[in-house]
Amino acid sequence: MTTDAYLIDKARVRRSFDRAAGTYDAAALLQREVRERMLQRLDLVKLTPQAVLDAGCGTGHASAALSARYRQSQVISLDIAMGMLKKTMAARSLVQRLFGFDRRHAVCADIERLPLAAASMDLVWSNMAIQWCNDLDQAFGEMQRVLKPEGLLMFSTLGPDTLKELRAATRLDDSHVTVSRFIDMHDIGDALVRAGFNAPVLDVEYFELTYDDVMGVMRDLKAIGAHNAAEGRHRGLQGRGFLQQVQARYESFRRDGKLPATYEVIYGHAWKPQPRVALPDGLSPVQFRPRTSSST
Repeated sequence: MTTDAYLIDKARVRRSFDRAAGTYDAAALLQREVRERMLQRLDLVKLTPQAVLDAGCGTGHASAALSARYRQSQVISLDIAMGMLKKTMAARSLVQRLFGFDRRHAVCADIERLPLAAASMDLVWSNMAIQWCNDLDQAFGEMQRVLKPEGLLMFSTLGPDTLKELRAATRLDDSHVTVSRFIDMHDIGDALVRAGFNAPVLDVEYFELTYDDVMGVMRDLKAIGAHNAAEGRHRGLQGRGFLQQVQARYESFRRDGKLPATYEVIYGHAWKPQPRVALPDGLSPVQFRPRTSSST
């Protein structure tokens, strides 16, 4: 049986983010910036949710911001890694002590298999998490399932140009995967429609982080838990020779004394429509609208 080399090893993802829980916040500069931009986009949306899901919550900063924004809402922080949830819960306890309010709950689960009741959420939020899903249709299908009619999905994820420099520098042979595969914005839009979302809106933004050397890139990826989790990755230790080759190849991207690391960030939002009313065969719905008058 042939296995997709880019299939994500979820057990490795869980272990990587468990280990990175203590170092994540210091290195997650991009995640922090994208989170703030997503929150700004919420300013344009009229929404008073009673139940919010933060899918792939990491260390819980978005959960805290959503809880503060929607004071009467129940916010569920969900992550595949228990280490991340422990950080989230510790921060939650601090909020409770300082302000005396908090309606957040933590759930350890996979986005592709949400342990939540159908039509139970008014808002599903996911910042930089769905790129770790193997089946985008399954993930969006689960998000659509747990949303109430007229509920909102808001998310960000990574597009194909992400880490293009590292991908080029580490592609020394075609037999192993060195950088994850990321999904194109148009394919994401198609997946939203297949899942039953209404009028999805997507746009893309490019970020470039700069480093003194390639080891700085790798240290940041390790600190946030973004290890290569593809099934087709190298399983053994790669020697000094491999690292030297990667360093030499990455140098071709140096500009103004710095090495770039490109991130293509895709933002999206979509609404779950009201269910269609089933009519007997041969009948069509008729809409009545008030008559408008015009002066002549």
